[in-house]
Amino acid sequence: MVKGESPKGKLSIVGFGPGNQEHITPKAFKAIQEASVVVGYKTYIRLVKGLVEGKRIVQTGMTEEVKRAGLALDEALKGERVAVVSSGDAGIYGMAGLILEICKTRGIVPGKDVILETIPGITALLAAASLLGAPIMHDFAAISLSDHLTPWEIIRSRIEAAARADFVVALYNPASGKRPWQVVEARDILLEHRDGKTPVGIVKCAYREGQDVVLTDLARILDHPIGMLTTILVGNSQTLVFEGWMVTPRGYSRKYAEAFRPDALDASECQPKKGPA
Repeated sequence: MVKGESPKGKLSIVGFGPGNQEHITPKAFKAIQEASVVVGYKTYIRLVKGLVEGKRIVQTGMTEEVKRAGLALDEALKGERVAVVSSGDAGIYGMAGLILEICKTRGIVPGKDVILETIPGITALLAAASLLGAPIMHDFAAISLSDHLTPWEIIRSRIEAAARADFVVALYNPASGKRPWQVVEARDILLEHRDGKTPVGIVKCAYREGQDVVLTDLARILDHPIGMLTTILVGNSQTLVFEGWMVTPRGYSRKYAEAFRPDALDASECQPKKGPA
C-alpha cells in the first residue's frame, strides 16, 4: 500500500494482562484471534501460544523493541492485520508509545495510512495489588528502576518526590543481574521519609507460573529475592496490614467516624424490611 491511500492494514497494540488467559480481556482476545501476523518479545509470544497457532509469528529478543515496532508497522502498511502483544498494559512501559513515536518519525498517519488501535490490559501493578489486598486504594506513583532508557539521576529524583509526597509507590523492574544496587538505593531513599515498619508487598510473576507473594516491611525488603519479574508495592504512612492483607485506607474512617464505631451498626438494620401483610 502507498502511504496516503485508504488504510487496508490494521495494527492492534494489545496488552494481554499478567499472562494467565483468564485475565485477557475479550477485546484483546479477539484482536489476537483476528490477526494474521502476531509480533512480540519471545517470552510474550510463549505466554499467548495457545492463541497464535497457525499465524505468522514475528518475535525478537529483549531490548529489540524498536525493531519489533518497525516490523509491525511494515506488515500493517502491506495490508496485514497485525497484533503487537505486550504483557500487562501496552501503554504502561509497553509498546504503544514507541509505535506512535515511530509513526511520527516516519510520517505514518494513523487512520490514514494504517488503522491503529491500543487495547488495554491489566498491568503488573494492578495484578500484584489484587494479590496483596488493597494497597493502592489511595494516590500512588509507578516508577521503573531500569536505567536502560532513563538516567538514574532522574529516577532517583522521582523516588524522592514520591516518597516526600507520601504516595504509595510501585516499583517496576526493581533489579537485574547487572544492576542489583538500584533497589537498595531506592529503599534507602524511602526510609528517609517512611518508618521501617511500613508494609511492603513483593510479588513475582502475578497470575502466571512461578507466582510468589511476600508481605514484609520496608526495613526488611532486601531479605527477599527481587528481580526483573518482581513488582514491589511500598505503602504510604497510613498503609496497614489486616489479617494478612495489605490495606491503604482512603479516609472513610476520618470522614465517617461515627459509622466506624464497633457498635455503630446494629445487625437488625441489615435485615430486609417486611412489607404490609
